[in-house]
Amino acid sequence: MRPSDIMRAATGWIELGLADEALVELQSLPADVQSGRDALEIRLAAQMRVEFWNPASETALLLCLKDTSEPDFFLHAAYCLHKTGDTLAACNQLLKGPKRLFEMPLFHYNLACYLWTLGEGPRARSHLQQAIEMDHRFRKVALADSDLVGLEMV
Repeated sequence: MRPSDIMRAATGWIELGLADEALVELQSLPADVQSGRDALEIRLAAQMRVEFWNPASETALLLCLKDTSEPDFFLHAAYCLHKTGDTLAACNQLLKGPKRLFEMPLFHYNLACYLWTLGEGPRARSHLQQAIEMDHRFRKVALADSDLVGLEMV
């Protein structure tokens, strides 16, 4: 099978809800293709679906190195690091991302979650407020988020 066919098959497995099969599929790629951006993006999606947070954080960090201008890579890397329990690294990784992140409500929301977890209440509140101002739907999301338990919203 050609690498493009393997990656298409892996994507199909993810779409079917069988991300573990996607990871198996990706193992058959040649090593040089496995380390390419397209294959890493598919691998990350699969790892996140099956909640393999440690390998997912490593994959996401590789993607951040491959393209420092892609905000989604930094959002994913930070999220995965947070899920491993390394919230300080998550916060730092998110803040290293491209400036375009500051224009995204998800950046502010996730940063609020990480800061609240780290005990930085005033900064967390400020970023949550910014996320809600940018997209009011984050108010409802925040009310149900276990990372924000105890954070009072204005």
